[in-house]
Amino acid sequence: MRLSRFFLPTLKEAPSDAQIVSHQLMLRAGMIKQEAAGIYAWLPLGLKVLRKIEQIVREEQMRAGAVELLMPTLQLADLWRESGRYDAYGPEMLRITDRHERELLYGPTNEEMITDIFRAYVKSYKSLPLNLFHIQWKFRDERRPRFGVMRGREFLMKDAYSFDVDEAAARVAYNRMFVAYLNTFARMGLKAVPMRADTGPIGGDLSHEFIVLAETGESEVFCDRKLVEMPAPGDDFSAEAVQAVFDERTALYAATEEMHDPAQFEAKTAEGDRLSARGIEVGHIFYFGTKYSAPMKAKVAGPDGQDAEVHMGSYGVGVSRLLGAIIEASHDAGGIIWPDAVAPFDVVVINLRANDEAVSAACEDAVAQLEKLGKDVLYDDTDERPGGKFATADLIGVPWQLTIGPKGLSDGVVELKRRATGEKVSVPLAEAIERLTA
Repeated sequence: MRLSRFFLPTLKEAPSDAQIVSHQLMLRAGMIKQEAAGIYAWLPLGLKVLRKIEQIVREEQMRAGAVELLMPTLQLADLWRESGRYDAYGPEMLRITDRHERELLYGPTNEEMITDIFRAYVKSYKSLPLNLFHIQWKFRDERRPRFGVMRGREFLMKDAYSFDVDEAAARVAYNRMFVAYLNTFARMGLKAVPMRADTGPIGGDLSHEFIVLAETGESEVFCDRKLVEMPAPGDDFSAEAVQAVFDERTALYAATEEMHDPAQFEAKTAEGDRLSARGIEVGHIFYFGTKYSAPMKAKVAGPDGQDAEVHMGSYGVGVSRLLGAIIEASHDAGGIIWPDAVAPFDVVVINLRANDEAVSAACEDAVAQLEKLGKDVLYDDTDERPGGKFATADLIGVPWQLTIGPKGLSDGVVELKRRATGEKVSVPLAEAIERLTA
């Protein structure tokens, strides 16, 4: 993609109302534009990252055995009355009446709708276990939307819903999602710590938040330092394996500010392992048994021939929120530092003299070779001054910068810079391409 043809409206300064780093950098890097309080248009650069994150989430859900569908954004109020949540949910729910006086709502979550889908089609325990997920836009009318995509009103979310014949099976489903979340965040270069959490308006008696540690995090968290260093658990989703991962992680202390118990923290954690930090919630999982299946009469015929209410869990990941979380955890004074897996482009080729035919030809050759090898390349072919080009490349956070100019070309070398470390090397173009595709 030629930068001269790309839509990248960068800003030198962030608007004064952008209070946190991720909001400032997303606006400056031309990733989003605010259209209303807590509602954003996703510009091309931001959309590319959003789609990368969405795909990782999708792949890890499917690897854990979940099946994708897509539910609408609008839901019937009567479904929520069945579960008893319509009046209880509060002013965060956007309620709508259509031209036929039917009461609708813009979905903040989908427990009622997925239960309705399940009860329409699944009649026997032989169809279980079942986990259905979708990735869809949601709306919650926050009283004070702020911090950009970190606390917006409209947001992209992955939510999955498990259905099982009893509590024991449901807890296996819960553990599978627990493991899937650890794998998901690790693929994005994040160290996410699972912490026991309040169930809130979703309900139930078992819940964990997944918290990414970041200096600019929204709340204080407390945990055993060993949790931060544990590797991703991998792809063994047998009941025994996921139970072992769950037991290992939950045996160590981890709590948000609201759930923190200083005495327990000291008792369970060695002094050198006690970590107090700031954190950002990026995922939340719940087991709530028959909270929705009972009032909505979602039953299956059990092994004994008797009808039984299914046990359910729900599992959310803030897909759009993750962009902000990644930036909060990975940036420097120059701008964003994207982990390779979610970066909008793999490499930016910087032409230091766009009106020089030899330099432009070398750049075109580099771009062609990289694209042939499967790399997503942004080619800065603009007539901007070199300092401005380097500043833009740092700001948008592309993992690699390949710079070609007349002096280096005459010496037979190009400059290759790793954005995350700032390390630069001058090597022949062939070697640079080999390093980029290794």
